[in-house]
Amino acid sequence: MLMKSGAFRTTVMGVSFMLAAMGALMAGVPGEAQTQAAPAAAGRQIGTVKAVSGTSITLTTDAGQQIVVSVPDGARILQLAPGSTNLKDAQTITLAGIAAGDRVLVTGKAGESAGDFTALRVILMKSSDIAQKHEMEQADWQKRGTGGIVSAVDAGTGTLTVMVGAKKVQVQTSSSTQFRRYAGDSVKFEDAVPSTLAQIQTGDQLRVRGAKSEDGMSVQAEEIVSGSFKNLAGLIASIDAANGSLTLKDLATKKMMTVKVTANSSIHALPPQAARMFAARARGGSAAASGAEASGQNGAGPARAAGGERERGAGPGGAGRAAGSDLSQMVNRLPAASLADLKVGDAVMIVASQAEAGSAQVTAVTLLSGVEPLLAAASSGSPEMTLSPWSVGSGAPEAAQ
Repeated sequence: MLMKSGAFRTTVMGVSFMLAAMGALMAGVPGEAQTQAAPAAAGRQIGTVKAVSGTSITLTTDAGQQIVVSVPDGARILQLAPGSTNLKDAQTITLAGIAAGDRVLVTGKAGESAGDFTALRVILMKSSDIAQKHEMEQADWQKRGTGGIVSAVDAGTGTLTVMVGAKKVQVQTSSSTQFRRYAGDSVKFEDAVPSTLAQIQTGDQLRVRGAKSEDGMSVQAEEIVSGSFKNLAGLIASIDAANGSLTLKDLATKKMMTVKVTANSSIHALPPQAARMFAARARGGSAAASGAEASGQNGAGPARAAGGERERGAGPGGAGRAAGSDLSQMVNRLPAASLADLKVGDAVMIVASQAEAGSAQVTAVTLLSGVEPLLAAASSGSPEMTLSPWSVGSGAPEAAQ
């Protein structure tokens, strides 16, 4: 099975990028950002503006604390341009330019009372600029993004071989490539942490953005997001609602696995018609024919919901892989479900994170029920169909829901 989209789902790539810019400014970057760095004794607060009243800002910090920031007349207020990491490009504004929803980095000192802070400098990123940056990056991931399973890593040349469906794509990295990696039970983009090429292993899920060759067989990577995920499929053997977990016997390994379901787990149920359609496609049927079989119409219904793509690749192998890719894209458009909607005996496909290699306990990232026809197709000799934490082949890495 593959990761979750719609890592990654994408809503705050722009936010994450701009928060990284703020982090760089906090540490001091070349140019004016460094020369204007606040004294080491000064404190810093970063968060989202909740309200502005008179000469004070109510700020919800990224740690979840609410503080009141006093902005005296001598404090500098700078608005940072989208994507900028250097204060020499910042514009001096007044307190009136700050509004609820904006992101700010405040340098100053704590007040005498808890929750009070006096600003020496306020660096502002407008919520509208963050949204615009996000939309631009979303469009770029749609245009120049691709993803799949890492099949080989050549650390010497910095080249990754990634299986995108049935084809091998060479991903060339460089010293300027930005690496991020998912950890724990989240495939939200803002939860991904800075990473390196050395952390990417064979079998990892990967999304890359960059310039593609004309034939699409190679990519010059500008940004890579990766993660290690375990894929399970089988029938639910037990459900422990009190502890938020379930058990199943994985069909591939024949091992009993305990799956923890958390608030970050994405649970969906595949409609019966769509399940029959994808099973038929995995067996090698055409997209249009299997869609008609599932819906009783000429290719309408689930076929369109799955992205309306035609079958890629000849023979069962190509059909199965294409169907799996379309299934991953469809999952994120399905209504959300919960552990309470599941019952013992349900057939499920799960993408999970594993804290320790070989452990019999995992944490669900994506769980899809209603997949009996898909598992039956696999047992009859059709290629295994897989899920993905993000939509392989289209879209940007998933972020906030």
